[in-house]
Amino acid sequence: MKVFVVGSNGQIGQQLIQLLKNSEEHTVLAMVRKQEQADQLATQGVETVLADLEGTVDSIADAAMGSDAIVFAAGSGGTTGHDKTLLIDLDGAGKTIEAAQKAGIDRFIMVSAIQANNRANWHDNILPYYAAKHYADKVLELSGLTYTIIRPGILKNEPGTGKISAAENITSGNIAREDVAQVIMASLSEKNTYNRSFDLIAGEIAIPEALSRI
Repeated sequence: MKVFVVGSNGQIGQQLIQLLKNSEEHTVLAMVRKQEQADQLATQGVETVLADLEGTVDSIADAAMGSDAIVFAAGSGGTTGHDKTLLIDLDGAGKTIEAAQKAGIDRFIMVSAIQANNRANWHDNILPYYAAKHYADKVLELSGLTYTIIRPGILKNEPGTGKISAAENITSGNIAREDVAQVIMASLSEKNTYNRSFDLIAGEIAIPEALSRI
């Protein structure tokens, strides 16, 4: 598949791009907002396209055109206000889903947050973030696209183990960003993840086997 990555400059996105670039099965098209980001990725041999989640649906659709799958790994980040959470994590995701429909791209992977589907387990200090993720996921589920929603636990900047726990209801846990990227990569063609949503934390089962058991 040719995979259009939204959130290419984020920590998960950067890891995913490297995996896709080195893959024998897939290729990558990285969406970035700034020319300097495109120039930096070009030095690594990564194909890029300029587009902005605060731009139009048509501009995102044009950027993604010709791709076979979209991964939404973008986020407003922990240093922005609730306005950016609304515009990026919710509306940006919604625009990207609409763009996929316009561009005829059926496969869509969303990086969400652990227990985003379960309001009872939302953390009080980031309720707007959880609300944005919750409703973005709902839009994707109702979109008619072949979706996978991955809800990782607390993200860690440490080496991945290649072993995870993945299920429809895991209430807490941590996971390395590297392992999240590996799960996204494996989910692209693992049909057991199609039209499925699951929580994801570090575990004891190898990624391919864990995904086949969800």
